[in-house]
Amino acid sequence: MIKTLIIINLVLILASLGSGMFFLAKDDGKGNRVVTSLTIRVALSFTLIGLILVGYFSGNLVPHQIQ
Repeated sequence: MIKTLIIINLVLILASLGSGMFFLAKDDGKGNRVVTSLTIRVALSFTLIGLILVGYFSGNLVPHQIQ
């Protein structure tokens, strides 16, 4: 379940990145949609970090050890 949420969050981050790039090219600095897109992307990134930490500490995500 946690892995699915992480993948969905990554897709949403990429969508926010794409929309920010589109608004940056289209608005010519007249709107605040780029700032809103950046805010959403930062919030999603914090959520991603939180999901990774929850998954790690709950034992659902196990790091691989290189030997």
